[in-house]
Amino acid sequence: MSPEPLSAETPLLSIRNLAVAFHQGGRTSTAVDGVSFDIRRGEVVALVGESGSGKSVTANSILKLLPYPAASYPAGEILFKGKDLLRALDADLRKVRGNDITMIFQEPMTSLNPLHPIERQIGEILELHQGLKGEAARKRVLELLHQVGIREPEKRLAAYPHELSGGQRQRVMIAMALANRPELLIADEPTTALDVTVQAQILALLKGLKDEHGMSMLFITHDLGIVRKIADRVCVMTKGKIVETGPTAEVFANPQHAYTKHLLASEPRGRPPTSDPSRPTVIEGKDVKVWFPIRAGFLRRTVDHVKAVDGIDLTLRAGQTLGIVGESGSGKTTLGLALTRLIGSKGRIAFLGQDIAGFGHGEMRPLRRRMQVVFQDPYGSLSPRMPITDIIGEGLGVHEPGLSAGERDKRVAAALEEVGLEPATRWRYPHEFSGGQRQRIAIARAMVLKPAFVMLDEPTSALDMSVQAQVVDLLRDLQAKHDLAYLFISHDLKVVRALANDIIVMRFGKVVEHGPTERIVTAPAEDYTRALMAAAFNIEAVPTGQIQQ
Repeated sequence: MSPEPLSAETPLLSIRNLAVAFHQGGRTSTAVDGVSFDIRRGEVVALVGESGSGKSVTANSILKLLPYPAASYPAGEILFKGKDLLRALDADLRKVRGNDITMIFQEPMTSLNPLHPIERQIGEILELHQGLKGEAARKRVLELLHQVGIREPEKRLAAYPHELSGGQRQRVMIAMALANRPELLIADEPTTALDVTVQAQILALLKGLKDEHGMSMLFITHDLGIVRKIADRVCVMTKGKIVETGPTAEVFANPQHAYTKHLLASEPRGRPPTSDPSRPTVIEGKDVKVWFPIRAGFLRRTVDHVKAVDGIDLTLRAGQTLGIVGESGSGKTTLGLALTRLIGSKGRIAFLGQDIAGFGHGEMRPLRRRMQVVFQDPYGSLSPRMPITDIIGEGLGVHEPGLSAGERDKRVAAALEEVGLEPATRWRYPHEFSGGQRQRIAIARAMVLKPAFVMLDEPTSALDMSVQAQVVDLLRDLQAKHDLAYLFISHDLKVVRALANDIIVMRFGKVVEHGPTERIVTAPAEDYTRALMAAAFNIEAVPTGQIQQ
């Protein structure tokens, strides 16, 4: 497909009345229905909406990446430089893909080949589209890695994806996408899986590269904070339709459609009560350490340690929430696992006044009902082979074996009702629920045992913003009702601010800062904390070199 000159008025990409249908088991469902929008040269258009709204289906349709024959296009056209991609020959589409139009995705670990080093993966694109090989290809790969902010790129050429951090992997994906100097970059939730500081750096990188190369961008996200910072225009999408479109500033300042107003009002709101030092202590840690040995040599002797948690002190009281924040690898989850005795540690850990640091599995078992965990991925933590009634009731069978089947069923139904789900749904399986509903089920599984302490490990990070707000409200209500102590682990500082009384900021296994939430958020004392807060509440303010890549 040869490039054609465009007039100033002609959009680079124009989607007109697009419809996308999926066919399965004799049934047809419409995922996208009558979508139309344009992208001009050098413009960033954001496609915004919650899971299932049709955003990614629309984006994948541009390059016809949806599975055939399961997906079809009953109506519409996608014009790139005036030519309809939906009706283009496969040979013409191959020239456009990865050359004129490229894509980066949400999770780089699943997009990069785990069996090949970085140099080969970027070089493959250069060879395929530009015929570059050998030293010429290596020179261009190094140039690209340097351009996307990979430090000491020469040392990264032989690295495999698993040897890179999440931010580094996403930078490699961007390098691959920019290898052929595309005219349009489609970014599908490229920062959702990243820490807030790395997210800010990636956004600044994309914005800078867009300005430098005059590239257009379609940015797909459910995070309105990102849209406000990067997009010139926004299209709000729900149930397969675009319900509102316009300049970003105008849509944010004066939303017209009820769904847009709903999205804008979906950030977690409210503040936790002030910490009360007179409340009884539920869990306490003194000089908690988790060191993993590094072994080397023929005899595998310990030569050093990875200090995942290195001398942490904390106190958590009834009815209070302690937020643990920091980037990936800071030791947040390791600390939570140590406090719940799911991994070994050193130092003192007291639960309800009892020293449990040396307890083994058998000694901990009677205490487990009072100490529960809710994990990040509700789909991964719920057995797909068990109905909900068995998933929630399993703990009752272990800790309260004297309950009759009828009594257990009543407890399960009550737990579901308490988290806002219909008790009649307890015979369904996890795949029959939405992500938000599955997380409510995971919370019900913890609550059915009437715990005193719940560790919440990124319980909202996989959810849409409006669902996040609902889960935060639910957790707050359950805490007030049952006087629960929460250890809330997250990199989403807006959610932490809405729930936590106090915050511990961690980096490299150590405490950087510890104090009341509002003080930490509004007047942080340490540079690292300031960088985290700037990234969370004002993306443009974070210094791009703050975090090591």
